[in-house]
Amino acid sequence: MPHLPIIRITFVISTLQAGGAERALANMVNFWSRRGHCIEILTLWPKGSQPFYELDAPIVHRPLSLARDSDNLLQFIAYNLKRISVIRRAIIRSRPDIIISSLDKTNILVSLASIGCGIPLIVCEHNDPAESKIGGRGWELLRKLTYSRADALVVETNVERSFFGPGIRRRTSVIPNGVTLPAGSNAPPSRRKCNHKIIAVGRLANQKGFDLLLQAFSKVHPRFPQWSLTVWGDGPERGTLEELRDRLGLTASVQFPGRTQNPFKEMAESDLFVLSSRYEGFPNVLLEAMTCSLPVISFECSSGPGEIIRDQLDGILVPPRNVNALADAMAYLIDNPELRTQLGERAKEVVQRFGLEKVMGQWEELLVDILPNSAVLPSPSTASNNC
Repeated sequence: MPHLPIIRITFVISTLQAGGAERALANMVNFWSRRGHCIEILTLWPKGSQPFYELDAPIVHRPLSLARDSDNLLQFIAYNLKRISVIRRAIIRSRPDIIISSLDKTNILVSLASIGCGIPLIVCEHNDPAESKIGGRGWELLRKLTYSRADALVVETNVERSFFGPGIRRRTSVIPNGVTLPAGSNAPPSRRKCNHKIIAVGRLANQKGFDLLLQAFSKVHPRFPQWSLTVWGDGPERGTLEELRDRLGLTASVQFPGRTQNPFKEMAESDLFVLSSRYEGFPNVLLEAMTCSLPVISFECSSGPGEIIRDQLDGILVPPRNVNALADAMAYLIDNPELRTQLGERAKEVVQRFGLEKVMGQWEELLVDILPNSAVLPSPSTASNNC
């Protein structure tokens, strides 16, 4: 594998709040910071917020406070021009050897902001673009134009790559998210006694399909009343989901406790993980659940879960958005503890398949291909003085 010299990397993302793209970025920057690279993260909003995921001390986080609603088209244009100007100044001040941007609209703004800077740019998608609409023909056209000028586009699956035209596909790399072991662990855990707990984790939004999960659980619960469901996360659909839970008669059996900064702990105390998303990119939370030796069930989204789960070997895939099939799979695993154990033991092999070190090796190969030979700081031992 080519050697990546010590470099300065500026990441740009909309927020560092809870989310899959944010988790993936935190894993990347901590990995590279520990290798001696100089890391700065620019976030567009919100002002004064602290990162949800822990960042190593040498990493610089600079929030730009650029979130604001527009009342009309002229305000929208004017404010986005201001955003581009602020992002450009922040990038130049950070003096990067390379820029890595995440999420579609942010990618567009960063691409426009970096025009003429002479700094290599990688843009990253973290969802299936065919399902996750960017919003209007104008944004779609801008994505096509700006992605064409980026040095590379990184997507998580071949399905995502196929969304783009031939010109963009030629400079697209498929790199999945990487997973790390729980803090303080040298090996994935093995399962222990049953606590009769099902767990799900994600933003409480339509994409994650928790309404479908509640409907499926309502079909399972009368047969297995000792089992409970906990959905970790927060988001705009909390009230709607709580109302649905209560209408389905699940108030005492389904909890929405909010966000958790330690999903591994909650997963270690659970017996079954369910991913009910309508669509996905390459779900970190599914990787984390399998790392914890949890048996997993997931809808077979067009992108993501099918690349992670080996059906019937280390998890179960069911037809997308099919509530009855999801309920049947949940009941089947609840009723077969030995199968849950077998699936969980194979699930932890995900660490070998998508371990962070392996995935970051793919990233480093890409950076070596893109970077000019001059993008080198003196040595790891002096890198901190150059950041």
